Amino acid sequence: MQLSQVIANLILKGFSHHYSLFQGLTSQAQVHFANADWQSMQRISAERISYYDKRVNECIEKLKRRIDASHIDTELWLATKAEYTDLLSFHPQAELAETFFNSVFCRLYHRKYFNNDFIFVESTLTAPLVPVEEEYKSFFPVVDGLLPTIKQIFAQFDLKAPFIDLESDIKNIVKAFVKQAPNVNSRNHQMRFDILKAPFYRNKAAYIVGRIVSKNGVQPFIIPILHKKNKGLYIDAVLTNSIQMRVVFGFARAYFMVNTRSPSGVVSFLNQLMPNRTPAELYNAIGFHKQGKSEFYREFLNHLASCKEDFEVAAGTPGMVMEVFTHPTFPYVFKVIRDKFGDGKPFGRRTVLERYQLVKQHDKVGRMADTIEFSDVAFPISRFPEPLLNRLKKSIAGSLEFDGDLLIIKHLYIERRMTPLNLFLQDANEQDKRHVMGEYGQALKEMMSANIFPGDMLLKNFGVTKHKRVIFYDYDEVQYLTDMNFRDLPKSDGYFDYPDAYSVAPQDVFIEQLTTFVTTDPHIKALLLDQHPELSTASFWRDEQQKIKQGISTDIYPYPESLRFKLR
Repeated sequence: MQLSQVIANLILKGFSHHYSLFQGLTSQAQVHFANADWQSMQRISAERISYYDKRVNECIEKLKRRIDASHIDTELWLATKAEYTDLLSFHPQAELAETFFNSVFCRLYHRKYFNNDFIFVESTLTAPLVPVEEEYKSFFPVVDGLLPTIKQIFAQFDLKAPFIDLESDIKNIVKAFVKQAPNVNSRNHQMRFDILKAPFYRNKAAYIVGRIVSKNGVQPFIIPILHKKNKGLYIDAVLTNSIQMRVVFGFARAYFMVNTRSPSGVVSFLNQLMPNRTPAELYNAIGFHKQGKSEFYREFLNHLASCKEDFEVAAGTPGMVMEVFTHPTFPYVFKVIRDKFGDGKPFGRRTVLERYQLVKQHDKVGRMADTIEFSDVAFPISRFPEPLLNRLKKSIAGSLEFDGDLLIIKHLYIERRMTPLNLFLQDANEQDKRHVMGEYGQALKEMMSANIFPGDMLLKNFGVTKHKRVIFYDYDEVQYLTDMNFRDLPKSDGYFDYPDAYSVAPQDVFIEQLTTFVTTDPHIKALLLDQHPELSTASFWRDEQQKIKQGISTDIYPYPESLRFKLR
């Protein structure tokens, strides 16, 4: 066997080992859901995130025992890529295997070799190698009738726990479809159900994803199943609205755990249901965040090639830790850690990296934006106007390299672009102001329930999505809620009015001053406290800490309360 074949097989074996372990861990979600073991569910969700890098490093160590990796043999690696491409001709996870190959190569060699000759900058795949139909099963009401067919759908899922009252749940499902999607109210012989074969597990729920195909068109839907410990399972709602479905698969959520033989098939099916979600977003949503990263970078390169606009400074108040720029027609921001922080930030670069990683591995409860982390990203210098380039040279010079006509940024984070909350409020009408300040307060409460304290709660650190949902995106001061000391302001005789006059430890928080630091606008303060008055009392925050320490968790649903069926 030629050396190129040996290397190609070694890397593919490394990927197969990774995928087997990853799916093995994912499969534990079924058992934890059946046992209502939510702590174990969170543990495996976080653990999966680090699996990929560990397997890549293991593969590199094995490779170094076969070849001298201190320098590149270009002919060998050209042949290796060709061999590897051939091995993937009928591989069910070919796109993930390409990304694994890229990761191994890119950690071994210099960036100048990061082109399509040596790695898969462009995928060799034009369509899923496994038919999409392999990932879902079709059900036909014309055969047995509507209610028995729906019962068959749930019977196919081995949820390992009984339903409390499936018959009533099915009747609720039918009523919900009639109310929410009357266009699919077809006769039994005029419709079919296409259902993805595996449940989507996340936090305390299992989600069934599918579509109704009828003469009237296609109706996507999501059905969340919850588990009431010591009682059993129950169906909580039916989601048919495209916006609601996109929120469930949103960029501010923890990753789903779903067993799949063909991730590309699942993504293709989901993309048919939610065409506004990109492949990168969908791969991220189902836990393949490295593949999401590859798909994102391809989307980014294609976008740059198809437009003429230059990069620009991102809208919002400049931060003391991050330099942020964006592209006007690409819906993301690029965040780079500054060389020096402002005086109000008593920590360094390592702390920032650790805090962003904390959020990456944590339950984001729909309130913290996901980040994509990149190293050694090449940008065309010509797309940076001189004022922006000079600004970057001053603030992040240590993260920059120049290579001919390319600007290389050594490390950066990428997040979905949102309108900073403070800017949104400047132009908002009264109704929207009240809504987003209510959302801001709710975001704090939901992060609190996940044991997250945002630290810097200024409005500029929160964004507003196009659906007017408030999301936190600045993590340099994030800490665990239970690590903080929420103190009452000492009574003052009027002379000592400021915390500086008190003995203050690093973890001390005087939450009564929340609205003072959040905004100087008394009307905005009033809108917040009118809807969330308890946020300004230290006792409320201490009570939430105690709940977490006692293992009492607040249930947060990624869909409106109004859609939930009558609680058991």
